[in-house]
Amino acid sequence: MSENVVHLHKNPDPPTADTATVTTLTVVPPMPTTPPVPAVPLWVRSGRAIKTAVTHERTKEAGRLAVRHSMYVVGGTRVMARRTWDGRTGARYERMLRAAEAAGNYEVAEEWEERLQRFRDARHRRRMDLLHSPVDAAKGVAVGTGMGIGTLVALGIVMAINNGDVADVVTPLAATIDFIALLIRIVQVVWGPALTVGPFLALLALWAVGRKQQAAPNWALPDNVRNGEGEPITPSIVVKALRDLGVPALKNAIKEMGDAGAAMLGPIRIAGCGVEVDVTLPSGVSTVEVQNKRRKLAENLTRHEHEVFITLPEAARTVRLWIADSGALDEPIGPSPLVTDESLTADYAKGRAPWGQDLRGDAALLSLFQRMLLITGLSNQGKTAALRALVLWLALCRSVEFRIADLKGAGDWAMFDGLATVLIQGPTDEHVIEATEMVESGVEEMNRRLQAPPGTVFPLLLLVVDEAQVAFMCPLMDEDKRPYGGSKATSRYFMACRKVHNQGRAVNVLLWQGTQDPTDQNLPKLVREGAHTRASLALGTESQARMALGDKAVDGGAAPHLLRQGLDKGTLVIASDGIDIPAGQSSITVRTHYISTDDAKVIAERAKLLRDGVATVHSIDTGEQRDPLADIFSVLGDASRVRTQDVLKRLAALNEDAYGKWSFLDLKRVLDGTGAEPYKSDGVMVVGRERLARARVERLDDGSASANE
Repeated sequence: MSENVVHLHKNPDPPTADTATVTTLTVVPPMPTTPPVPAVPLWVRSGRAIKTAVTHERTKEAGRLAVRHSMYVVGGTRVMARRTWDGRTGARYERMLRAAEAAGNYEVAEEWEERLQRFRDARHRRRMDLLHSPVDAAKGVAVGTGMGIGTLVALGIVMAINNGDVADVVTPLAATIDFIALLIRIVQVVWGPALTVGPFLALLALWAVGRKQQAAPNWALPDNVRNGEGEPITPSIVVKALRDLGVPALKNAIKEMGDAGAAMLGPIRIAGCGVEVDVTLPSGVSTVEVQNKRRKLAENLTRHEHEVFITLPEAARTVRLWIADSGALDEPIGPSPLVTDESLTADYAKGRAPWGQDLRGDAALLSLFQRMLLITGLSNQGKTAALRALVLWLALCRSVEFRIADLKGAGDWAMFDGLATVLIQGPTDEHVIEATEMVESGVEEMNRRLQAPPGTVFPLLLLVVDEAQVAFMCPLMDEDKRPYGGSKATSRYFMACRKVHNQGRAVNVLLWQGTQDPTDQNLPKLVREGAHTRASLALGTESQARMALGDKAVDGGAAPHLLRQGLDKGTLVIASDGIDIPAGQSSITVRTHYISTDDAKVIAERAKLLRDGVATVHSIDTGEQRDPLADIFSVLGDASRVRTQDVLKRLAALNEDAYGKWSFLDLKRVLDGTGAEPYKSDGVMVVGRERLARARVERLDDGSASANE
């Protein structure tokens, strides 16, 4: 496309008709313009600027600073006035008297009333003495002046005699007069500046008193004080926290006490990473009312809920508060002595296992002697590690025999291969069956020991079942239609646990269980109440806490349901007579040492060195050189049936290498499925000769048929 060019200069040669062209002009409409922005009024801009300046953080901080230091002076004046008033009147005695009456301590009230009366008598005598004091003061001044002048004149006479000049008689008197004149001139010089500076010094003193007492509104205080960082626990802070707890009777009683509300408090003692104080509640206030307000009390003390523990000591109407330093419970504790001390050994009967530290920072030592144990909690809170730590300590006692069933099967107990005579690892129903038979074999051993001659001492046989809820919830049934799980009288695992709980401790056969998320279905009441030592990690509800520890412990202040899931891993609330619990309390909170799997393997290797060697049974290996069925048949002899324990003894005598380490579990595994399984006769487990003979014949028939094929 061609375009017409319009030249700006004038062409001197006019165009001809041939060269003339027609120029077409195109009118371009003007571009639309943006409407002008209306100007913001000056008053609006000024208001915004003022708002920004007023709400700026620096302005707020400056305002808090000004209010804080001004209120320090006002608060200091109030404090000094109160102190002066208390010193001149009987107000202090009256407050203490009201506090004792409000607390119901009438003996102390009578004592304070007597002190108040003595103070009033002494004040009355002082006031009566003031009636005679002007005359006595005038007489004293006259006598003092006369004696002073006489002394000075006598001194002048001595000087005159010594110097031989009569004028020296008045020299001491003149010197005294000159000295007094000098003092007057000094006062005249200092008086003016003192009048100017004095008020400022007084204000400074009042400011210092107010600052020490933090006599300013909370919002005006520094951030570290306002947020409670590093704030020490003092009697006034505890009293204010109790006053603002929302218990009307407590609030009214503290109001009547005035500042003497601290009379409710015992000494504030340093206890580990916090402090401890006993609070005697006024009449009409229940300890339960304070226990139920734990979160609000913690917030009033500028602490988190998990940093305040409320327990009940022996004294009536008293609560014991343990208040942690801010953030102290989030710091880890040191390693276990099992890890740091390679020379450490264990004594089952007299020793105590180092399990962790209590809230005071003292070592938490647990006696395990003849005590069944139950540990529960939510998943992934450190249950297995806590249970395994106790078993590792016992492993350092060479006389202890372990039979362990890990129904999780994640390798947490694999280091006990070579320490435990039985080690079952896996979560399936088949593993539950094996765990049930393991506990039942413990029952058989218990029965054998109970029938031993009186006075026989037995080494500890420890049955450990981790993730026991898997066993209780197993739906399988045996050939006799008896369920392995459940909590009925026919439930095999449940009944085996009950039998061990009932009589096992008398012959050192103990059952330790670890379970999670307890309910009445996966942790029956009779089983959990059969444990002598009950420990709980973080739980979800108070009802679960009561299942884990019992009503008495929870009513006494135990609160595993208030532990923080995921943050308080390894923190246990323990109810047991095997650990030192402060007098009057029914439980204690312990932060356990964490022993990693690698460290556990090292400790297990040390324990293996204490033993000659333990053959751990995972599955029965009959070998090629022995025929267990034939050997069992041979040791039965002519008897129609023989007790299983006697069969095991005869097998060991027949071949120590092959059968010396056999237990009931091994015997049962060999006979299962043959038709010659052990059965009960007259209350004891036996092996029948006729059944075993029939099983051998059937095996021979099966072998012949296979060969013909």
